Amino acid sequence: MIMLVLAMVWHRRGQSVTLALLALLAVASAVAAPAYLIAADRAVAAGQIATAATGELSLTVRAVQDAMTGDGPGDDFADLGGTLIALPGFTYYYSAETPTVGLEKTDRDPTRLVFRQDACSHVRIVAGRCLFGEGDVLLGERTADRLGLAPGAAITLASAVPDNSGGVPRFVPAGEPKTLTVAGIYTPRSPGETYWGRHGYFVTSLGFAGEPVLTTSMTLPAMDVVRTEMAIDGIAAPGALDVDRLDRLRAELRRLDASAAELDQTLQIDTDIPRLLDRIDEGRAGAALLVPVLAVPLVLLACFSIHLTVGYGAEGRQSELAVVALRGARWWSRWWLATGESLVAVLAGALAGCLAGQLLITAVVAFRFPGVGPAADWSSLRYAPIATLIALLAAVAAQRRQLTRPVAGLLRRIPGPGAGRVPYAEAVLLVLAVVAGAQLVLSGGSLTGVGLFAPAFTLLILALLASRTVLPVIGRIAAGALRRGRLGPALAGLQLTRRPGASRLFALLAAAAAVAGYAGCAVDTAVQGRDAQARLSAGAERVLTVQPVSGRQLLDAVRAADPAGTWAMAVTQLPGGGLAVDSTRLAAVAYGPFPTLDQIRPSVVEPVTVTGPELAIDVTSDSDRLRLSVLVSSSAGEASVDVGELRRGWQTYRQRPEVCRAGCRITGVEIGGSGRARVTGRVIIHSLGDRWLASERGTLSAAPEGVTVRADVNPAYAEVVRLRPAGVPDPLPIAYAGEVPVAITGLAEQPIPVAAVATLPVVPSLGRHAYVADLSYAGLLAAGTKRAQQPQVWLNAAAPADAQARLAAHGLTVVDDTGASAIRDRLDRQGPALSLGFYLLAAVLATLLGTGALVLTVAVDRGRRAEDLVAMRVQGLRRGVAGQATFWTYPVLVSAAVLVGMLVGLAGWWATGWALPLAGVHPPDLPLPGRPRAGVLLWWGGGILAPYLLAAVLGGRDLQRRL
Repeated sequence: MIMLVLAMVWHRRGQSVTLALLALLAVASAVAAPAYLIAADRAVAAGQIATAATGELSLTVRAVQDAMTGDGPGDDFADLGGTLIALPGFTYYYSAETPTVGLEKTDRDPTRLVFRQDACSHVRIVAGRCLFGEGDVLLGERTADRLGLAPGAAITLASAVPDNSGGVPRFVPAGEPKTLTVAGIYTPRSPGETYWGRHGYFVTSLGFAGEPVLTTSMTLPAMDVVRTEMAIDGIAAPGALDVDRLDRLRAELRRLDASAAELDQTLQIDTDIPRLLDRIDEGRAGAALLVPVLAVPLVLLACFSIHLTVGYGAEGRQSELAVVALRGARWWSRWWLATGESLVAVLAGALAGCLAGQLLITAVVAFRFPGVGPAADWSSLRYAPIATLIALLAAVAAQRRQLTRPVAGLLRRIPGPGAGRVPYAEAVLLVLAVVAGAQLVLSGGSLTGVGLFAPAFTLLILALLASRTVLPVIGRIAAGALRRGRLGPALAGLQLTRRPGASRLFALLAAAAAVAGYAGCAVDTAVQGRDAQARLSAGAERVLTVQPVSGRQLLDAVRAADPAGTWAMAVTQLPGGGLAVDSTRLAAVAYGPFPTLDQIRPSVVEPVTVTGPELAIDVTSDSDRLRLSVLVSSSAGEASVDVGELRRGWQTYRQRPEVCRAGCRITGVEIGGSGRARVTGRVIIHSLGDRWLASERGTLSAAPEGVTVRADVNPAYAEVVRLRPAGVPDPLPIAYAGEVPVAITGLAEQPIPVAAVATLPVVPSLGRHAYVADLSYAGLLAAGTKRAQQPQVWLNAAAPADAQARLAAHGLTVVDDTGASAIRDRLDRQGPALSLGFYLLAAVLATLLGTGALVLTVAVDRGRRAEDLVAMRVQGLRRGVAGQATFWTYPVLVSAAVLVGMLVGLAGWWATGWALPLAGVHPPDLPLPGRPRAGVLLWWGGGILAPYLLAAVLGGRDLQRRL
């Protein structure tokens, strides 16, 4: 009996091979989904590590040693160093620093005296030599130029501590001064290099460059140091964050935290590596949700194709089975002869599918994730036995009629009386689709439980229902063509609608096209979403984050670097979720629907300028206990010029601030007091004009002789009267998205009232609940010399290649360079984007399944169709009409099926696509596209139709040759 079945397989080897290929695709699909998910997990980790920020690739252990109080970790810091060495894959650098005074003329900001291990390898010596022995120091290039120091010069530094007793924060000496020798002048090779860690060594302070004084490890112990900040920075080496050891790394970090807590509570471990690991887990979770969404309908579609093709083959062999039944064969022999041929082909294809699925994913991963590679994991085969069993059951179920029919029923060539019975399988599938869809909606789009199968059930039931709707329409069209005497189209249409199994074939082809179309909808929507997210998250094609400066300094520097205003724009953040921009350049630089210039910047404020290097202020005071400070700004920086205590009567006070060497603007005035008791007095400033506004501690009045201020301040509470230029609109005009803010708090001493003049759908880089104001207004409203929040320079695609150098020439130091393309690259490496590669693979496999089923159907059907057409030719059917009926039957079928399938895919996307986490596990608050583009779907549908048409045309030509 086995030899007979094998002989049957060999005799119909073409059909057997096709059926085996369909079984191979079914099992390969079941293997491909988990195998792809394993590779995607590794690719997610590798992508996140490759695009991680500095803080996510390093860890810092900090401790403070205070000589005055005796607080500090002592030997525990060295013990923790030994624990760090046990954390493999990291390179460690020790550093120590202390605040000092004596180098700068001001005492408001200390000079950082820093020892950092291996510093000479990360700086460029522009003059002199690098560090060698005790007392050697390196000065930053800008610091040395500003102070007029050269190699060989002697400087004196003393350890310092903060002192707020005078009402104004400053640093005072707290140790014996020490004379040090300038060994050389340096500039950092890369201020944002991972080596420098999180210490902010090169953050620019107000009035002078942020450059630490570097020294040797012997210098700090030789000084009378009061406070020493120690740190050990661990920088991840290339293999430290390998995707295969992330779980072990997480455990090692937890052990490190426990060791630090046991040694000393004052030890602090600062790292963002856990944040990176959490983001990797979130990306993997997103991929784990997305891949099964199409894996399930793909496997069901494969089993449906096997059921269809086996049933079609069984219908073609009904005469053979009738002979077997007529000879009185026992039921098991009849069963084996009926199913053995199909089961052998399915089983052989299933076994090959286990290997084919893994090989397919290996090839896809080598192309899609170069350098990552899939891990050897047998878990990818866990669903292969289930898929094989379902395929075998589908093959048996497809032949149940041939196993139970009497001989007369097997000899029929048209559907029997039971063909119109109730489609119970479709009714069950409809119920499952409703239940799964209801759970998806009620759970808010959670792809868990039965809701995970909602897309699969929806696509399949819609394809089945469409086949029952479309084919009768084709039948009526064919009948109408027959009445009009158009025999060719009529015979082609009647072949489609009256042949046994035509409805199931149409449903299969439509379902395959629906699965591929659904994949196309997901892929195109996700591509649009990543583009929109990258553009709106960045705000511009390129975004440069610079070291902290004031808004006025940022604005001046950007305008000096790009005087025409065609490629650069200054941007800062404002308290409460706002954005301050140079509104004159919005249209040229930024992405997004921003308001026009006249809406948020209706007037221009003319600042008071100083043309020369000398700042001269004429002041009349009736008190000698008041102090005056002038806030000045230029492209060289920003500074608070301390005029000192005022003398009674008319006096002229002169200063030569560094930032005013080439001219500057006066952006504000501060009037404070000295001593500990409350001070009141009247001050007249003669040389500032009369367009000024005062804070609540002062009363302002206009007089012919100048700006008159009545001050009432308490130095013990650091109270001051601040003057700012008038002319800023009150309330401040803003454009907003979401809710209108009542006022801006945190920018000035008092809340700044706002007036909403325009609405926006979204504020790029902030989201759908934010506002936009003009930076020149915001800079004038800011209290004192307050630095801007996250100062940035936005560049468009027309920015020159040396844009960063031009900005640096005007005092801006870039610490981060990102933008739309960089964000898009990071998004492309996240779980949702990587998992959608499986959707492309699923579309290909679904199309191959439909094509294979079509080929087998044509092969089985051509014998009977040839007999019918030959008989009609004998009865006088013309050759041309027979050719039309032969050639156009299947092209019409597949064209209609693909059209219906694409519509079903769109309907399924509308019903369930909203639940797919295409933007990630925690999507941003941005308006992202929710539907695919029509033009893309047309091309996508054409790609699906092409192999169907090829198989249909080749089948029609083969039938013509047989005629």
